[in-house]
Amino acid sequence: MRDEYDFSGAVKNPYVKAPKATVTIRLDKTTVDYFKSLAEQVNMPYDTLIHSYLADCAAKKVKPAIVWGE
Repeated sequence: MRDEYDFSGAVKNPYVKAPKATVTIRLDKTTVDYFKSLAEQVNMPYDTLIHSYLADCAAKKVKPAIVWGE
């Protein structure tokens, strides 16, 4: 083993994905149940499905239509 290595010409690994942030989010049971049943239908973990859905919304810059109590 060498005493020193020269990494000045090194290139970042193109296959490494950016790390994901761990967050805590509170969802009502019906929402979670919906995504869990949908995840079973498409055969993927429900958290991955929720992430994909939110990423798609962010990419399309979808804004929610919120109507506060009438």
